[in-house]
Amino acid sequence: MAKILVTGGAGFIGHALVKRLLEKGFEVTVADLKPSRHSSVQQIVGDLLDPQILKTSLRPGTDAVVHLAAFTSVLKSLSIPYHVYETNLKMTMDLLEQSRQVGVRQFLLASSNAVVGNVGSVPIHEEMVLKPLTPYGATKAACEMLLTTYQHAYGIQGASLRMTNVYGTGMMNKDSMIPRLMRTALGQAPVYIYGNGEQVRDYIFLDDVVEIFLMTIEQGLNGPLTVGFGRSVSVNALVDMARKATGTPIPVDYVDPKPGEMPAVVVDTGKLQSLGLTPRVDLPEGLKLVWEDFKHFS
Repeated sequence: MAKILVTGGAGFIGHALVKRLLEKGFEVTVADLKPSRHSSVQQIVGDLLDPQILKTSLRPGTDAVVHLAAFTSVLKSLSIPYHVYETNLKMTMDLLEQSRQVGVRQFLLASSNAVVGNVGSVPIHEEMVLKPLTPYGATKAACEMLLTTYQHAYGIQGASLRMTNVYGTGMMNKDSMIPRLMRTALGQAPVYIYGNGEQVRDYIFLDDVVEIFLMTIEQGLNGPLTVGFGRSVSVNALVDMARKATGTPIPVDYVDPKPGEMPAVVVDTGKLQSLGLTPRVDLPEGLKLVWEDFKHFS
């Protein structure tokens, strides 16, 4: 039975991934600042920047690391760059070095298409030059470079999964656009849209992301992999879809755009599809599933 450490395993993506790993028979350790809701995992609650927490979490005999723990807000990273460096880059370096020392064979990094910066409406693909615009994007780019180094220098299989906007059930506490829309549909909060709402994004459903992580582990993939649905929509179009999914008007307010926000994220999912990892849940269907989840827990 393969042993896997999932950092950030109590979070939105982590919780769903751990559930799937357990179903597949993996032995899972979760390291997070909060406890996992899965009772059948070994839990390490604490900050992985603490050397003792790191060593307790990542022991000899661990076969793979799935590194999800990170500071994830692109825009907020502009105001606290050193904190983002510590949480993203230093933590990743510490995990990679501990992985080398204990003999980990495989390391999966949750990355982002923010590593390539603003390329306009040109489809983002894995061979693009890394030109991040924000501390968040820069730390993810640096993490990818470190992982490549540990792959070539020390033989650790390394894959960087560059995710677009992940949404799905279980995101009631998230602060991204889709949960904001759902909360507004429930009458809980207004929704603010930065700029004119014509900026476009790619949205991929949580269950599809989990399956891609799982297949990446099982196939032993290396290098960067763009993880998205492959069809981008504007924020305004997303609002219209959410209105249809919820059957509510969802009022919105337009505010000034923020620096660091890319006008377009369009991704080329050719490599993903060539590996047989085509996402299945399209956005209208996914929004209905999220809405049912929000109504159930409201």
